Amino acid sequence: MVLLAMALASESVAMTPESRIDRQIAQLVTALQGKRVGLLTNPTGVDAQYNLIADRLHADPEVQLVAFFAPEHGLRGDRQAGGSVQDYVDPITGLPVYSLYGARREPTADQLATLDVIVFDIQDVGARFYTYVWTMSHVMEACAAAGKDFVVFDRPNPLGLQRVEGAPNTFDAGLIGRLWTGQPFGLATRHGMTAGEVATLVNTEWMQPKVGLTVIAVPDYHRGMTFEQTGYPWVMPSPNMPTRDTATAYPGMCIFEGSNMSEGRGTTRPFELAGAPYIDGTLLARELNALGLPGVRFRAAWFIPSFDDYSGQSCGGIQVHVTDPAQFDPIRTGMHVLKMSYTLYPQQTTITDWAARLMGVPNLHNRLKTESVEAIIAGWQQNLESFRVVRARNLLYPEAPVGSTGWKID
Repeated sequence: MVLLAMALASESVAMTPESRIDRQIAQLVTALQGKRVGLLTNPTGVDAQYNLIADRLHADPEVQLVAFFAPEHGLRGDRQAGGSVQDYVDPITGLPVYSLYGARREPTADQLATLDVIVFDIQDVGARFYTYVWTMSHVMEACAAAGKDFVVFDRPNPLGLQRVEGAPNTFDAGLIGRLWTGQPFGLATRHGMTAGEVATLVNTEWMQPKVGLTVIAVPDYHRGMTFEQTGYPWVMPSPNMPTRDTATAYPGMCIFEGSNMSEGRGTTRPFELAGAPYIDGTLLARELNALGLPGVRFRAAWFIPSFDDYSGQSCGGIQVHVTDPAQFDPIRTGMHVLKMSYTLYPQQTTITDWAARLMGVPNLHNRLKTESVEAIIAGWQQNLESFRVVRARNLLYPEAPVGSTGWKID
């Protein structure tokens, strides 16, 4: 069963960001009254004034906050990608912090025994291989098995709720894309859903047994709204996701994690930069711009990563400049950039099977060398249409009102 706490966009009175989030928090507190609460969160779990909702819950006499659970990058967001996250005691609240990234992906029976409900409050970025929603799914399963409830404090999708792109994964890739037994496909790379909608889909379509799920929805949010139009605060959800521009490029440019090229980690523009010491950025930018990809231009760039791939070395490459977000297709773009890099430098450029796992496309690391990007994209369209059907059954937010140009914030 799914309970939904939300206010639809039919209300005529415009709300400020403060009143919107405060209304969500009030609904959350009502749902948690008299219950022992575990909170799965990170630094993105803030109100409109950038105060941690965790602190508000801890100070609220109506809520008994018992423990925190930490995803990838840790409770405080200070761990690099893949970095170890350990159990410890939070020095501010004195509550235990249990890691869910590493050997343990879900709460233990002993941890759950102290709780009645677990709350998920993390800003997702809308790409399937961002690990937070899959950590959420493991916790949902553990709660279902133990008879505990699960609540999602929902937040807007930075990529929007209308565009759906990329291959639904057809194999289990763990925390970058789960696949349940008997399930033919997972989420599209850019799924166009909030975390609350993903939780609803997972619970309704794939989980057995089901969890008692409540989504505390974003008030007056509809599918035509941009992240900026909601007025919700942006706090970087991981160390290499500093800006909304990063999130826009990320669903496609993350493919470079499956190569020997730098994806810009260790610079101030991760996932917007890509390159390597052997690349002539001027040549690469010229060849990419000649493709005429919609909504994007490529600028020759040189950068020196301070850590990760090619740390301390000068790299030539490109920067992705999104000129029209409504036309920009990040997945198509990322694949073209990697393929062009291989085409120009076949002896130096390595593409690994991690690219296939990230993008959910079997053998992609070899197919990119011999097939066109458009042929590869055509190959996943049937699964993408099937995913759209499943997705449509589990959406919580309405389409944009007729004639609407977005939400007005006073």
